[in-house]
Amino acid sequence: MVVFNPLKVVITNLEEKEILLDIENNPEDENSGTRQVAFTKEIYIEQDDLVETPQKKIFKMEVGQSIRLKGAFIVTCNEVIKDDAGKVIEVHCTYHPNSKSGQDQSGIKVQGTLHWVSAEHAVNVEVREYDRLFKVENPSDEEGDFKEYINEDSLKIIPTAYAEPALKEATLEDHFQFLRKGYFYLDKYATSDKIIFNKTVGLKDNFVKK
Repeated sequence: MVVFNPLKVVITNLEEKEILLDIENNPEDENSGTRQVAFTKEIYIEQDDLVETPQKKIFKMEVGQSIRLKGAFIVTCNEVIKDDAGKVIEVHCTYHPNSKSGQDQSGIKVQGTLHWVSAEHAVNVEVREYDRLFKVENPSDEEGDFKEYINEDSLKIIPTAYAEPALKEATLEDHFQFLRKGYFYLDKYATSDKIIFNKTVGLKDNFVKK
């Protein structure tokens, strides 16, 4: 799980320092094993996973509603905190201890699942997302200089994304699916001080019902 555009969420009723969770490495391969992820009082979700105005058939976090955090618990959003300009800077939620993934006894029905990372344990990574180099299929078939058809948005760099600490152990042989983001691999010039991941292919957004 990697958060590109973080929004802080405070779990107001979590009294423990952390709850250790075992999350499967690959839900499609039962032999892939699990990794341990810490659920803590402060976590990050994506900014656009909070909606202030409810939208039909879009299942994200909103005040008064419940949603599941991947591999963790169901949480209910109670309050949003805004700065003087009206921008949301923090969200307060309560979690339901009896809703742990794989052991859910809460009876709460939710229609969405969000990825997240612990604010305390998150690792800073740089993410590079690539798109087509040219705006047209074959620039040699077009008139004029081929540079006129270069896609200015062919490379998007996210200098500080927040990732699970397990990604500190990534090697050049490893390939990852960043949940709800796409597929990525470690850049050959990455170091322990600057972890860089390159996108290979994206995913369709399945959080909007067709």
